[in-house]
Amino acid sequence: MTPILEIKNLRKDFKGFSLKDINLSLERGFIMGFIGPNGAGKSTTIKLILNLMERDRGEINVFGKDNIKNEIEVKNKIGFVLDENHYYEEITIKEMKRIIAPFYKQWDDGVFNKYVKDFGLPIDRKIKELSKGMKMKFSLAVALSHNAELLIMDEPTSGLDPVVRSELLDILSDLMQDENKGVFFSTHITSDLDKIADYITFINNGEIVFSTTKDDILDNFGLVKGPKELIFDNNLYEFVGMRENQYGFEALVQDKEKFKKLYGNKVVIEKPTLEDIMVYYTRRDKNA
Repeated sequence: MTPILEIKNLRKDFKGFSLKDINLSLERGFIMGFIGPNGAGKSTTIKLILNLMERDRGEINVFGKDNIKNEIEVKNKIGFVLDENHYYEEITIKEMKRIIAPFYKQWDDGVFNKYVKDFGLPIDRKIKELSKGMKMKFSLAVALSHNAELLIMDEPTSGLDPVVRSELLDILSDLMQDENKGVFFSTHITSDLDKIADYITFINNGEIVFSTTKDDILDNFGLVKGPKELIFDNNLYEFVGMRENQYGFEALVQDKEKFKKLYGNKVVIEKPTLEDIMVYYTRRDKNA
């Protein structure tokens, strides 16, 4: 089956920063978390997918079609929720919907009205009067009201309270009951992805560190804790990153089973969170 989103050797150069030969693939029926620290290249990648920025090299295929040559067709089947509000602030939700709807061939007022009711959106209130959470819900209602097959989200939960974030994750989980759809979810709040993501792509300094299933990552990586005397030169290269304290050390490793065999009960090996993995990689690169 053709991936719903496929990026090959994507490159974009700026002064002082480059997106370096990005490769990733998302199949239908799955949620891909796109993680990395601020400035890693997440938003740039999304702008390139949406053709809001000209790429220097590489391919971006959405639904198996080039995102530039087939821009109108592709965008008709993409729903997007960005980290900033791009609506007219001085008009109401109802008025904004009237402006947006004609741009989509398969706009469905019935679906939109359902989400307005489900989300408790005040349809006659001006956009500028909405809370950040309400603005996000409005963006999501729009994204889900034209039969979009790919949902692209750029930091949708940033600045939201835990209740609204939980509601959003529930909505995405329900959405994925339709195995014909896919979600590309860019965020630095990795705890959200611990709950719902199927795949994780980690970008740092404009390069993909890894792109694989979340289960593979959490099953293979390990947080190793042990006494300082176990630290020596020939095992340091095994560590993604390490920090020492007065009691010993803690290190992230990519192959926890190898360390279990080497050190047995001399160390404690715990399952890391996605945040642990991102922090250790980012810290390593800063210290390199």
